[in-house]
Amino acid sequence: MSGFDRVTMLPIDNLAHTLQSVEVILSTGIGSRVMRRQFGGGVAELLGRAVKPSLMAIVQQVIGTAIDLWEPRLHVRRVSFSGSADAVRRGTVGIVIEADYRPRGHLGDFTIERNLSFSVRFAGGTASASVI
Repeated sequence: MSGFDRVTMLPIDNLAHTLQSVEVILSTGIGSRVMRRQFGGGVAELLGRAVKPSLMAIVQQVIGTAIDLWEPRLHVRRVSFSGSADAVRRGTVGIVIEADYRPRGHLGDFTIERNLSFSVRFAGGTASASVI
């Protein structure tokens, strides 16, 4: 056990806790936490804008930087998008993140256990992450 699920309050393992942390980071707007104004992902502020290549590059950079900054158990290698052109026109873009998983990174041990690929989906103002 590593932590608790923020919805069910049941114990979850370290990987599930790491993905839950990514969900919180990416769905929290910068400046929205009173005692920790710098915390957040900055992605929510970019959603809803016209999709252009420059915006996609900014989203990739913001996601990678936020995870590297706030989640020490992950080191982001690549952020990419999935989905067809029609899906992008409808406003549904899949985000795929490839990262090095370091289960004891929050304790200062940055030994890589494995490479991890997971997807992130935004809906209803929250992010949900799942391993691919």
